[in-house]
Formats: sequence, structure tokens, C-alpha cells
Amino acid sequence: MELLRNAVRPYAWGSRTAIPELLGRPVPAPHPEAELWMGAHPGDPSHVIGPDGTERSLLGLVDADPVAQLGERCAKRWGGRLPFLLKILAAEEPLSMQAHPSAAQAAEGHAREERLGIPRDAANRNYPDPTAKPELVCALTEFHALAGFRAPDRTMKLLKAIETPGLANYTGLLEAQPDPSGLRALFTTWITLPQSSLDRLLPEVLDACVRHVQEHGEFAVECRTILELGEAHPRDAGVLAALLLNRLTLRAGEAIYLPAGNLHLYLHGTAVEILANSDNILRCGLTPKHVDVPELLRVVDFACGEMPVQCGDSGGRMAVYRTDAPEFELSRVEWAAGQDDEIAVDSVGPQILLCTAGDLLVTADDGEKVELRRGQSVWLPAADPPVRVRALGGERAQLFRATAGTCED
Repeated sequence: MELLRNAVRPYAWGSRTAIPELLGRPVPAPHPEAELWMGAHPGDPSHVIGPDGTERSLLGLVDADPVAQLGERCAKRWGGRLPFLLKILAAEEPLSMQAHPSAAQAAEGHAREERLGIPRDAANRNYPDPTAKPELVCALTEFHALAGFRAPDRTMKLLKAIETPGLANYTGLLEAQPDPSGLRALFTTWITLPQSSLDRLLPEVLDACVRHVQEHGEFAVECRTILELGEAHPRDAGVLAALLLNRLTLRAGEAIYLPAGNLHLYLHGTAVEILANSDNILRCGLTPKHVDVPELLRVVDFACGEMPVQCGDSGGRMAVYRTDAPEFELSRVEWAAGQDDEIAVDSVGPQILLCTAGDLLVTADDGEKVELRRGQSVWLPAADPPVRVRALGGERAQLFRATAGTCED
């Protein structure tokens, strides 16, 4: 059981305040800080801090003895790799619109790009690794996102509310076929529009969104989002694609699970994110980075309807966010001010415990103890004994626990 020193990723869409505040550093930061990574990702692995202050790469520890660090079943199932990556995500501005491949798609795409000799760090590389990338995001603050295709009848109602002559030329695709096939046809048409056609259509749509907001229309929140995206990314087909997605506002503790093929875009807020330990991303737009529309269309799932929001299944003090992802499982524990009862954390494989509020004391069955301050995390190898956690100081406290999902083949 050892404390972790974790890497901060300074992407342009990040916040100058959220991660520094969490870590107790001066605010504002000199540059945007977008993600705090906890895990053994080759791009930026965490380091474990020994009792004497020395540091060792978590990736190096896992590589040196995967059975001790991951457990025999997990090491076998995932080829000696820690299968998950835990993050704090702090979005001040929208990320790119994107989807992730299934395990089969990732394996095929990776093999294809290896045969073509595309360097794994090349800007036009879609599949730097052969693994899927499902993810779950759990809000720490109010968190805004677009995720999954809205039910076609609701989307038609939105499009009718902002209909313009130019827009009417396209919405008939969905009106004639209000199902996933119609969504595919409309989405494909929009993201492959010639730039000249897009330059005529987008200003019409944005003007219509302005009018709808001014009139306090039913879809004012969705239209405000379209206007924000249009201002940040003028002339981008992703602005039109955003009209087709569910607009979500998560409260603290609420989460959404994004399986393979789910088209999504994080807009604003701070969250805990857990995902498979992969870099495979297919971007739709709203980004200066590589966009591969034909490959995106091979990956996107056009299933539609409301996006499920979950608060975690509670079997006691620990609420578990259920998914079908074999790579990870995320749990959350809350202590109200004045509560200091102890909760047991079983030894079920590799784990990371993250404190996001208050102070916590982690005690192992062998007597070892570690204090976790807000923003700190601890690595629990599979070979370690079970631990117990309780809040310190009488203040509200919060713990997130990340572990591998099923390790069966």
C-alpha cells in the first residue's frame, strides 16, 4: 500500500483551477490542467512513493512482477497489463466529439495500421493499441455532456423548432426513417457535406438557434450548446452532428457509461473518469486533431434513446457503478460531516483508492496505515491484505475505488 504521485496533462480545454484546488496548489495554474492520470499507462504512468520517499514507476512495478501487482487471474486475462486508467477530468471548454472502438474493431484496426507501417505516435494513427476503450464518467461538480443519439422523434421535434429552408433539405432523411438507419443517413450526410454547402447551412442553423433561445423555446439548452460549439468551431460539421445527441447535465455523484461506439462530447465540469487502458479514439470533429470520417462510421453505434444516468448500486456504504466493461469497476463512498465509521475494502485484485473530499485513514489488516488527503491516491497491489477506510477530522469525506472488472476469459 503506497501513495501515488500522478501526472497532470495540460490540454488546452482544461481548467486552471479545478485540479490545482483538488491538489492543494496555488490557483490559478499558469496553464490549463485537463486531466490527472492514475495508473500504469505507458504515456504517463503514476509513481509509487516508498516509505523513504523514493519513487518507482507503477508501470515498471507491474512489468517486473505482474502476478504480485495484478493477481494471477488479472495478469493472465490482460497480458500483464493494468487494464484500467483512473482520471480526474477538468473541462473548462468542450473536448472533441468522439467514439471508441470495440475490442474486435481495435484489434483489427491496430493490426491493419501496423501492416501499413504507420508510427504509433503519428498524428493520423487511429489505433495505437489493440484494445477497446469503454469509459465511465462520474460527476464531482455539475457536469455537462452530449452522449448517445437522441430518440428520433425528439430530434425531429428539435429540428422542426429551428427549421430553416436549408435544414429542411436534410431533415427529411430522418423524418422518412425515424430509426437508427435514418440517424445514420442524416449523420453521414452532414459530416460529409462539402465545405461550401456547410458554409451556407451552418449560419442558417445558428441564427435559428439564436431565435429559439430568445423565445425561451423547449430546446433552449440544446440550442445554447450548439451556439457555443459554433462559436468555438466555426465551419465545423461537428456542430450539426451535435444536434443529434442527448444533452445531459449530471449532478455530483451521477455517472454515465460510454460503451464502444457511443458518440459523445464532454462540455464542461469536473469528474472522475475510469476507462480501459487504451488510446484508441475516432474523432468526428470540433477539434484541430486528426479526423477520419470513414473509420469513424465503421465504429459509431447508431442505437438511440435516452442516455442512462446512474447513481451507483448501494449494497451498504459503497455505491458501485455497474457496467459490462471487463476492464474496470468504479465505486464511491461518502461520509457526512461527523461520520467516522470504518468501511472494509476487500482484496480483489489491483486497486487505486482516490480521496476527493476530506481526509481518510487507510489501515491494512497487517497494521500498515496511510493517511489520504484530498486529491491523493494510493495503490493497493493484489498481493496486499484487505484494508479498512474511515474519515478523519469530522468533515465530509469522499472516496473513489477503482479496480479491475471481471478477470475471467
